[in-house]
Amino acid sequence: MDEFISQINSYHQLSPLTIEILKGISSEKSFKKNEIILREGDLARYYYFVKSGLLGYYTIDEGGKIIYKLFFEENSFCASVSSIIQGIPSHFSIRALEDSEVIMYPAETFRKLISEHHDLALFQIAYLEKNWVVKKEPLEINLKSETAKQRYITLYQNEKLFDRLKQHEIASYLGITPTQLSRIRKELNL
Repeated sequence: MDEFISQINSYHQLSPLTIEILKGISSEKSFKKNEIILREGDLARYYYFVKSGLLGYYTIDEGGKIIYKLFFEENSFCASVSSIIQGIPSHFSIRALEDSEVIMYPAETFRKLISEHHDLALFQIAYLEKNWVVKKEPLEINLKSETAKQRYITLYQNEKLFDRLKQHEIASYLGITPTQLSRIRKELNL
């Protein structure tokens, strides 16, 4: 739990009381590789903190093809936030891409605590601003303005994540076919 609290405190320092309450609603869970954590169409009920492993956040198109939107590595928070906020079924699934250990905490309880603990609300605001606005905005712009080759190079530069992904996951994330990915890799000699 120490790294979990440390990551939260990196956004906004929590009081000792808030830390104890948050620990009290949190539990640890293991997921095997390829295990579904949240299935598209289900209501998201938890937030997750990745202690170890790698999670994929994806949807499935009409042809049955997986389209990865994001990957969550160690020390990151993962959830179908829009499902939680709106109280609607998730448009995305979350899958363990490796054997993974997570800390999970119930969204409904957490959201009630936000209204009772100002420090927890400030954490949530800082987290959402950094990860769902500042970090995500360039990804959305790049998807519209960069070529698949440019996006591949950007992903390739994140060696820690890149080396953990399979080729079909990379192709899916880039929005291209495995054949197109092979051409890009050949052209770049990577």
